[in-house]
Amino acid sequence: MERDDLVSILEDAGLSPYQADAYVTVLELGASPATEIVDACGVPDPRIYDVLRDLEDRGYIETYEEGSLHARAHDVGSVLTDLRSRAEQFSEAAEDIEERWERPELEDTEVRIVKRFDTILEQTAEAIRSASNQVQISVSPDQYETLRPALAEARRNDVTVKLSIHTPEDEAEGLPLPEDVAEVCSEARHREIPSPFLAIVDRSKVCFAPHAGSINEYGIIVEDRTHAYVFHWFFLSCLWDVWEPLHATEPDEFPRTFSDIRYCIRDITPHLREGATVRVEVKGIDTRTGEQRRLEGVVDDVVTTGNLHIDDDVSVAQYAGRATIIVETDGGPVEVGGWGATLEQVEALRIVVTAIDS
Repeated sequence: MERDDLVSILEDAGLSPYQADAYVTVLELGASPATEIVDACGVPDPRIYDVLRDLEDRGYIETYEEGSLHARAHDVGSVLTDLRSRAEQFSEAAEDIEERWERPELEDTEVRIVKRFDTILEQTAEAIRSASNQVQISVSPDQYETLRPALAEARRNDVTVKLSIHTPEDEAEGLPLPEDVAEVCSEARHREIPSPFLAIVDRSKVCFAPHAGSINEYGIIVEDRTHAYVFHWFFLSCLWDVWEPLHATEPDEFPRTFSDIRYCIRDITPHLREGATVRVEVKGIDTRTGEQRRLEGVVDDVVTTGNLHIDDDVSVAQYAGRATIIVETDGGPVEVGGWGATLEQVEALRIVVTAIDS
């Protein structure tokens, strides 16, 4: 290390410029009179005695009389301990600064941009573990393995998990087996195009990052239902609906759980058209009071924007308008809508088709 660099570091460690210069000089000269020390460093003559005594008070050197004032370096053990302690403090301060910069408290804002993808993964895992109703997530095989324990915990808590795993086209390296994903999700699909990382939890929290090949590296954390709804449609249209299932519930297996009313309507409409009786249980939110509401009964009708009842092969994107089911309950008919329902009496969080009787 160059002399000037060592002097600068000692200044960073708390010595004044004169003290750092004088100390390095004493190290270089060994035991020496003050007159030689002042000639070899940049400390002014009138200041050298005060500087040497200050260094002695700090334990860096010791002075003694031998016809004139002499100085020699003190045992460096205490100095080294002091410097190493300061180095640890600088390192801890650097880590703390990084943490405070990249992972601020989310309560301060609804939208936050972060620099590290690890922050996105950490926030996603935490949100999944605390989920109460639904998780929609798009991951690579490696990201899937990282978040698998959190997804498994969510499933144990009876959370609906829609899992989209993406790989490069014609490559399925690392793609988990269907029986593996069946343990951690309600349904899984394989997208054969590199995709962004996206997690939507309980319709209120979003964690997003561009795909690995993107020029820009950043992540977005959103805690807002309106923004989450936009990401929800991106997930349905680009990451989910057009891709082949990797794991799915059999169409004739009951009960069948739907976290999105549009998929429920699409699947039960052909049965209703044939005169079948569709029995459902709904867990939702009363759109007038905001309170939790549960109901069960028979689907009396469905209401959609446009004439969608004549075609069995309908994309869910075609249900982007109104999508309502009317449930005949013991207390009378109840209109049930999907995410963000305003016209209906209940916003459905989960619809369970318990039976379809021909």
